[in-house]
Amino acid sequence: MKRAAVATALSVAAALIVTACAPGGGGGPAPSAPTKVSDDVAAAGNVTLKLSDFWGSAEEKWIVNLVDQFEAKYPNVKIERTREDWGQLVGTLNLQLQDANGPDIATANNGWSSLGTLAKGNLVLNLDAYAKLYGWDKKVPTTIARQNKFTTDFTTIGEGSWFATPVARASLIGIYYNVDKLKALGVEPPTTLDELEADAVKAKQAGQTPFSYSGVDGNTAIVLGLQALYGSEKSINDFVYGSKNVTATKTGMTEAATTLTKWEKNGWLTPNFQGIDYQTSLADFVDGKGVFRFEYTGSLGLSGDQLDKFGYIQLPQASGSTTVGVGAAPGAMVISAKSKHPDVAAAFLNFLMSKEASQAAVDLGLVPMLNPDVTIPDRLSQQDEVKATVTLDADDGYVPYFDWSSPTMLDTISQNTQLLLAGKMAPDAFTKAIDTDRDKFLAGD
Repeated sequence: MKRAAVATALSVAAALIVTACAPGGGGGPAPSAPTKVSDDVAAAGNVTLKLSDFWGSAEEKWIVNLVDQFEAKYPNVKIERTREDWGQLVGTLNLQLQDANGPDIATANNGWSSLGTLAKGNLVLNLDAYAKLYGWDKKVPTTIARQNKFTTDFTTIGEGSWFATPVARASLIGIYYNVDKLKALGVEPPTTLDELEADAVKAKQAGQTPFSYSGVDGNTAIVLGLQALYGSEKSINDFVYGSKNVTATKTGMTEAATTLTKWEKNGWLTPNFQGIDYQTSLADFVDGKGVFRFEYTGSLGLSGDQLDKFGYIQLPQASGSTTVGVGAAPGAMVISAKSKHPDVAAAFLNFLMSKEASQAAVDLGLVPMLNPDVTIPDRLSQQDEVKATVTLDADDGYVPYFDWSSPTMLDTISQNTQLLLAGKMAPDAFTKAIDTDRDKFLAGD
């Protein structure tokens, strides 16, 4: 997501079970998980649920749409929604959920720093009974499901019980391209990394900027996007989920840093990117400055005819045909352990994973997930984005936002990317700094 470029990132779970230790060991006993649950919302009588989320713009229209649809389907239910700033909500959610008058449902951030803390503090409900009732284990790909799971002794992330759910839309990292500029260069959209670099050569020769990029904010989308082209989904997921058997050198990070350094030396990044901030760079790309841009889906804010002026690419890995891509549901939905109406709250969470929810996302130009049988407008960028999710679903190739490997990893990657591109850090030192950060976190330092 766009917020991940400048604040923090959401993560996606692994396809294989790995062990990750929580700093400080396990917490106290988990709250009793519901055993008798029901999907009969109408029989619940008149119910009011409080919802707190951090979504704005098109995302806000999406959640409002879904609230309206759910209330129309169940006239006995009223959902009172509160929108808060992302940082404010994530930072205060633990306090809000301790309040008997706090939200019944909220958007948490995945990983130890938010969702793990809430679950370990017994503030959110164990959702296993609802997962069985609604069939979430069968519906949700393992790479998405695991971002919402912890063992009930809270020593392991990525397996065990459900403490949150995804929603039926996705945020990916891939490559956007300017359609007119590719046509002017006489090339088709690249389908491999080699083709991408060949197109960058032609763009540079034609006086164009091959890759739009900003350096002020420590923009990480490009290095994380490149990492997914080199590292396997298993190694990346294992690292993020704390396996001590996997170091950053095994995740493709050194190769990504080496490639990015080469591109900078070739003059393929935006001129004077060191002094350009993220939002300015983003707007410049939409205005036609740059041929390609590694970016989070939805961040360009495209609408109308713009949706046909930009395409989206999810490249396969540099070696082999498997596609691996950074991506996640844009939020982890939790139910307060204090909620008086958990059955109705769970029904709403299930609705947020429905085909209706995916279609509502598509209709607003957002990227759907979980439901491939939605009607996609005949708009280039949307068609390409949906094609990417279908490929990643088929390959089970989603990987986490890498900074979820520790609470300080985003700063480590951002700051050292700046040093890397300034020629003050070598790629292997870049990777070593990442290992040092995570090792300290796992050791509880």
